[in-house]
Amino acid sequence: MQFAILSSQRRGFYRAAIFSCLTLALTLSSVQVRAVAPAALYGEKGAVASRSVPASQAGADILAAGGTAVDAAVAVGFALAVTYPSAGNLGGGGFMVIHLADGRVVTNDHRERAPLKATRDMFLDANGDLVKGLSTASHLAVGVPGSVQGLLDVLEKYGTLPRAKVLQPAIDLAEKGFILDRDLAGQFARRQTDFAPYPASTAIFSKDGEPYQAGDLFVQKDLAETLKRIQKQGRDGFYAGKTADLLVAEMEQNGGLISHQDLQGYRSVWREPIRGTYRGHEIFSMPPPSSGGILLVQMLNMMEPYDLKKMGFGSADTIHTMIEAERRAYADRAEHLGDSDFFPVPIDELISKAYAKQRFADFDPKQASRSEDIGAGEIAAESLETTHASVMDAAGNAVAYTTTLNLSYGAKMVAAGTGVLLNNEMDDFSAKENSPNFFGLIGRAANSIEPGKRMLSSMTPTIVRKNGKPLLVTGSPGGSTIITTTLQVVLNVIDHDMDVSDAVASPRFHHQWLPERVIYERFALSPDTRARLEAMGHDQLQQIPTYYGRGIGDANTIMSTEEGIFAMPDPRNRGGAAAPE
Repeated sequence: MQFAILSSQRRGFYRAAIFSCLTLALTLSSVQVRAVAPAALYGEKGAVASRSVPASQAGADILAAGGTAVDAAVAVGFALAVTYPSAGNLGGGGFMVIHLADGRVVTNDHRERAPLKATRDMFLDANGDLVKGLSTASHLAVGVPGSVQGLLDVLEKYGTLPRAKVLQPAIDLAEKGFILDRDLAGQFARRQTDFAPYPASTAIFSKDGEPYQAGDLFVQKDLAETLKRIQKQGRDGFYAGKTADLLVAEMEQNGGLISHQDLQGYRSVWREPIRGTYRGHEIFSMPPPSSGGILLVQMLNMMEPYDLKKMGFGSADTIHTMIEAERRAYADRAEHLGDSDFFPVPIDELISKAYAKQRFADFDPKQASRSEDIGAGEIAAESLETTHASVMDAAGNAVAYTTTLNLSYGAKMVAAGTGVLLNNEMDDFSAKENSPNFFGLIGRAANSIEPGKRMLSSMTPTIVRKNGKPLLVTGSPGGSTIITTTLQVVLNVIDHDMDVSDAVASPRFHHQWLPERVIYERFALSPDTRARLEAMGHDQLQQIPTYYGRGIGDANTIMSTEEGIFAMPDPRNRGGAAAPE
């Protein structure tokens, strides 16, 4: 099978390759900085963009074999569990937004659930204080996995190829192995101390206790056998039988809560997408238990009355407007958002234009507000190690897929005999009201722990449609920065007329209500822009490290234009795009 491939290795490190050439334009408010990005990959018959070159190739293989974007997305999902184990997974969960060729848009929620034995105060000590590490680095941290169920349900309902064919690329990658690049080999080496308490993890991610090196063949026999059981038996190959027995044994031997009843009872959920509009474009994103879709539409609604294009990309006025919208949206997240099957999330109110007008009524174009003065709006009676893949075919099918184990490599533990890394998603619940989780996000009763409940997420797989056809497929990892990363890609395309290369590569910033600070990548704020923002009252501006593999988000994105389909892996990391030739 032949492919066109675009990888980060071929494009080079974006800090040097992209920002070595800058276009500077004076605006009324500040100096504007515009990145010059490498070209995206063109795919006449469709394309895939993901964090992993082999996973993108797996998706392109399925497209070349006559599959749709749905078939390819499922193949990518299973392949990521093999080739990008820090976030791709069988032992975690995710969300998928699907645009079908006939114009229908659906979403699949396969977020993890709290085990039936979970309790509201399970991570607190006798004094009611959080026990450090219990919600992130213990078997109690593991939620009931949903990825396998979700991917299988998506394939069965909307796929066109048989399960055996769609899973075969992932099985081949696990059983025959693939060559480790410097990125993955370095990840394994840096995590050896984290893996050390878990013999099954050390056995997989080291060579007899010694670090893997770039160029080594990486084979995962146990994971291959688990994938084969899924290929042959479907959901019973994971949620029942040998795999389920091994998962439950791992829990019982180490104080975890997941039982056979939890596994057998898990189901993914088909949900109505969050729908919004912005300057003549339709926005489709993920509903609760993701907070991403609501916040994305809410922020777009707040900013729609303001001419961001005229203000200019990277200007102080544009960034100030965005920060203030983010501040209010994230404050609402803390109060109002959780699993809508357990808590009455006021979705319609939060995404309405009228609510946005009310919520942004106190916005001062010249002065920053203070987060301590911004509470949740009045409503009438998500390791940074997540990963996102985008897929589009020539027929008009498109898939935005975001999946995660929560922190990098989840809880760092592999269920012995399965090859499956386990998540630590229980940390995404509000273990204690008003106490921040790992990402600094505040939560309250709406996101408290309850048996069977799905924890709140920031994942924001998103499809933008123009004139009834998919224009943009995007999303990102990044914990709490997922939503603002997705927002900036959308604004870059709609307001700032960028092609997909510039839209993805342009430098980013992020604010989330609490903590008060605004973090930003190098080149996101010119010196003049920073000075103007500080004069407005934005006095907590923090530049973050932006060397290779560090930055805000990883927005592997696809855009359809009159010229064709273009896939752009985020140059911040070693992802790749692929397309059938």
